[in-house]
Amino acid sequence: METLRHTNSNNNSNKLSWWQLALFGIGCTIGTGFFLGSSIAIQKSGFLVVAIFLLAALATLFVYEALAQMTAANPEKGSFRNYVREAYGRWAGFGVGWLYWSSEMLILGSSLTAIGIFTQFWFPNLPLWLLTACYSILAIFVIILGSKGINKTENICAIVKMGAVFLFIAIAGIVFIKGTHGINTIQGSTAHWFGSGWTGAWKGLLYAFYAFSGIEVMGFMAIHLRNPKEATKAGRIMLLAITVLYVVAISLALLFITKEHVTPDKSPLLLALGIMKLPILVHIMNGVLIIAGFSILVASLYGVSTMLVALAEGGDAPPWLANKKGKKQLPLYALGVNTIGLSVSIVLALVMPSKIFEHITTAGGLVLLYTWLLIVASYLKQLRPTLSGHLKSWSAILLIMVAVTGPLLEQTGRPGFWTSLLIVLVIILITWWMKHHSERTEPA
Repeated sequence: METLRHTNSNNNSNKLSWWQLALFGIGCTIGTGFFLGSSIAIQKSGFLVVAIFLLAALATLFVYEALAQMTAANPEKGSFRNYVREAYGRWAGFGVGWLYWSSEMLILGSSLTAIGIFTQFWFPNLPLWLLTACYSILAIFVIILGSKGINKTENICAIVKMGAVFLFIAIAGIVFIKGTHGINTIQGSTAHWFGSGWTGAWKGLLYAFYAFSGIEVMGFMAIHLRNPKEATKAGRIMLLAITVLYVVAISLALLFITKEHVTPDKSPLLLALGIMKLPILVHIMNGVLIIAGFSILVASLYGVSTMLVALAEGGDAPPWLANKKGKKQLPLYALGVNTIGLSVSIVLALVMPSKIFEHITTAGGLVLLYTWLLIVASYLKQLRPTLSGHLKSWSAILLIMVAVTGPLLEQTGRPGFWTSLLIVLVIILITWWMKHHSERTEPA
């Protein structure tokens, strides 16, 4: 998730217009999932990456519309967690709450790893685990200092991220229009980009979805709209803007890079700027990615800690996790638990640095898509939509299932796939035990 996961929900007097929600959605979507995660989609899909990004955008729109319609019908602070609970019972809400927390922790680890990879561009001899450890400590320190100013920082960084993409599009467009002299990859054959075929597109679809992660965060914010019914319009505008930026930027990058250039640990935008022989812009862009990535890391850590407190306050986590300490009322216990999750990412970076980003991204993307499936399932049961709503929902379910099964087609994707299933299994077992224990302790 790519920006502040929860703003101050107690300040209900500050209502949002639909365009403010759309801008917020853009900020919490553009991030390392696109800047670095798109390299995996490109590597696996070739030129068909454009098609899978469009398909992922369409399915994402359908999922968001389902969430927005539930929000308009019944605005609730807990968003989809409450809707799943209402549709399938308390324990379904318990399960989806922890499922989403798990996906956020994996995405947090993915963002942390991406920042480390961007930093290795300047300091290639520094080990990834050391960089991830340093950024983790720095992020925790910022959180302890307090949340004041985080929202403003995130808004500024959202503008910086959009500006970076616009800058790349403008420069790449100008270079291409002026001619391709000296840029051999444009002049050469593009047949290698189509070699992966539709199987490659199948493998890459998950990572296209991953670049759109963040729409569920808009569900949390939609209750603060002046008119909750405008949540759908905000999502449509946001996804249209994001999709145009993604498709144009990736299409231009493909004009400059070859398939051999693309690896999961290199941003396609940086690769393209390097081939254009614009070293100053390469370094500027890399700096922007690090700053933006770190801001996301801080905001996500703060947000996922807040979410853990909400789970505790709702009776779906140990009550001590809701305790806050100090004058700033920091959720130190929740932050401590999430710090353990960051430590796991650091250990993984130590034992398997070459594949860690792809593995964590695969697992995090899959667990998030499982959450999206539950959102759509709740929509179908709660609102009983028209034929159009059914067609959109089942289209989204079909595309998500295609994306979920894609990692099974190759060896590098299977560790993340089995990890995601293990997480689901653990949550199911915990949910079953909690339900069984609750039934046994309830008075007759």
